Amino acid sequence: MDENRLMEDVTSARTIAVIGVSGSGKSTIACSLAQRLDFDFCEADDLHSPGNIDKMRRGQPLSDVDRIPWLRAVGRAILDARRNRHGIVVACSALRRDYRDIIREYDSSTYFVLLEGTQDLISSRIASRSHDFMSPSLLPSQFALLEELEEDERGQVSDVSRSVETIVDSIVHAVRRGD
Repeated sequence: MDENRLMEDVTSARTIAVIGVSGSGKSTIACSLAQRLDFDFCEADDLHSPGNIDKMRRGQPLSDVDRIPWLRAVGRAILDARRNRHGIVVACSALRRDYRDIIREYDSSTYFVLLEGTQDLISSRIASRSHDFMSPSLLPSQFALLEELEEDERGQVSDVSRSVETIVDSIVHAVRRGD
């Protein structure tokens, strides 16, 4: 069965993509949200190719040529959850509209949660943690790429200075209202 046909056949599952720059809390929020909703959780960073990981470790931003196969892998993870009639929460940077469009190719009803914060706040978070391969030097390039959600994109913007519980509560309420 081709992926497009599957997307039409499976309508009971939901996809929520928690997006934002490195250090914004995507993984923390997405994991907590998945637990709360009893959805599958996907850490998109785990789907990067070894070449992408090596490039990021060296502090080199990824190009679209690097990102598109990775975003397609994220899309396949979404389809796998849908095949099993599970909802899924994905922690994925998806900073630009065209990246989010690729995700929507796999589930057109994807709900996006853009985690936003100041570069100073997020830089301080990155400084206090360790990441397997994401160099802190890449943060400025991520902020430069970041595109706000557009009116026709389902979702919400959440301020990362709020608590994890508050952010997750607001997402759950919005999803249950059908926003």
